[in-house]
Amino acid sequence: MRPEDLPLKTKLVQLAEECAELAQASLKMIRAIDGDTPINEIDAREHLLEEIADVKLCADIITTKVEDKKIRAIYTRKCRRWEDRLSGG
Repeated sequence: MRPEDLPLKTKLVQLAEECAELAQASLKMIRAIDGDTPINEIDAREHLLEEIADVKLCADIITTKVEDKKIRAIYTRKCRRWEDRLSGG
């Protein structure tokens, strides 16, 4: 069986779990930056990247090619909004 063949509910549960792990890795990275954890920034960053990859993989498994196009359009729009905000626009 391929991951794509799993029921949507199963894929969503996995995505939620990976998102929770990404949130924890983000918090760990913040603590590493602040020096509030024994893990160094390099290792914390590697862990963060690992969790980002897991979330991206789950998202890719859940979405269709048509939805991926929609996501890219939303992403582009949000990037422009960030740029406008950061430039004071």
